[in-house]
Amino acid sequence: MSQSLYPVSREPSPPYRESGLTKVLAVLLLLVAGALVFTVIQQRRQPQHYVSVEPRPISQRPDDKLGADEQATIDVFGKFSRSVVHVTSLRKRQDRITMDVTEIPLGTGSGFVWDQDGHIVTNFHVVAEGDQASVTLNDGSTYPATIVGVAPDKDVAILHIDAPPQKLLPLPLGQSTNLKVGQKVLAIGNPFGLDQTLTTGVISGLGREIKSVSGRPISDVIQTDASINPGNSGGPLLDSSGRLIGINTAIYSPSGANAGLGFAVPVDTVNMIVPQLIKSGRITRPGLGISILADQIAIQNRIDGVVIVQVVPGGAAEQAGLVGAKSTSNGVELNDVIVGIEGAEIHRANDLYKALDNHKVGDSIDVTVENHGKRRTIKVTLQAIQ
Repeated sequence: MSQSLYPVSREPSPPYRESGLTKVLAVLLLLVAGALVFTVIQQRRQPQHYVSVEPRPISQRPDDKLGADEQATIDVFGKFSRSVVHVTSLRKRQDRITMDVTEIPLGTGSGFVWDQDGHIVTNFHVVAEGDQASVTLNDGSTYPATIVGVAPDKDVAILHIDAPPQKLLPLPLGQSTNLKVGQKVLAIGNPFGLDQTLTTGVISGLGREIKSVSGRPISDVIQTDASINPGNSGGPLLDSSGRLIGINTAIYSPSGANAGLGFAVPVDTVNMIVPQLIKSGRITRPGLGISILADQIAIQNRIDGVVIVQVVPGGAAEQAGLVGAKSTSNGVELNDVIVGIEGAEIHRANDLYKALDNHKVGDSIDVTVENHGKRRTIKVTLQAIQ
C-alpha cells in the first residue's frame, strides 16, 4: 500500500481551546464561592436559635406587682366565690321489683347563698324536672336540699339546706336600677361541683327582655358579654365590688356555642320575690281576674289587642264591669278587647304582662278596652293571682 501524501499530525490541540475551558471553570468557581459567601453573611444576620437543656431564667414583672384592676378582681373572687354553690336536681324513682328508692340526677347548675338560715337561690330551670336537690358548698361538703318555692315566670327557685351558719356566706346586695352600660361585671359559677369558675366582662345592654320557661316575659334583664356556660346558670352576676346585681339565667348565641350574649335576672326583681318564696313557696302577682285569647288566634283573626275570653266570677274584672266573650247561636261573640293600660298600648299578651308587672296587688289602674268599635276606660283594682 502506498503512504498518504498528508500524514495525520500527532501534536497537541491549539492553545486557544485550552484557554477557553479554563476561563469557564474559573467563572463557575467564582459563582460558587460568591454563593457561599452570601449564605454565610445571611446566616450571620439572622438570629441564632439555640436548644437549651436547662430551665430558662424567670422574667420578673417590672414592679413585681399586679395591676390594680387585676388585684381587685382577684380579691372579689377570693372573697365571694365562697358564696357560690353547685346544685344537682334529683328525682326519686322506686324499683317495682325490689321497691328500693333511687335518686336519679336530672341536671346541674349553680346557685348562691342567700342567708345563713340555709336558703340557696338558683334558676327554676335548673331544678324544674326534679322533686328534690343536693347542694355542694365551696368546701366540698354536700347537703340534701328541699325545694322551698319556685317562680317559673322569673326563672327563680329557692332551696333550703341544713348547714352550719358559719359555712354560709350571703352575698351583699346591689341595685339594678342604677347600673350603666360599660360597667364591669363578674360571673361566678360552680358548674361541676369541683371548683368555681370566673369570667369577666361588661354590661352590654340594659332593659332587655327574655322569655321564661313559662312563656311569660322577664323584663329589665341585664345583658353582658361575660362568658356564661350552661353549668353557670343560677350563679351570681356581681359588680366590681362584689355586690349581687343579677342571677345568670340564659345564653343567646347565633352559632349555638356557649359563648355569646349572657343574660341575668336583675337583683331588684330577685330581692322582691325571694322573700315571698321563702314565706309562702310562691309569689303573688297582680292580675285582672280574666282568661285571654291566645295571641296566635288573635293574629289569625286580625285582632289588635288582648281579647277577654272570660271574667272570673267575683273577680276584679267582673266587679269593674269588664265583659268577656259570649256564646251565641251563630258562634262566639267577642266583647271587650284590652288595648291600653295606664296609657300604654296593649297589642299582645306580653304587653299586658309587662304592664301588670309594674304594679302590685291592690293598685287601681286604668284599663282601656274596645268593644264593637267603641272605646272606654275603666278603673280596675288589681287582685292577687297565683
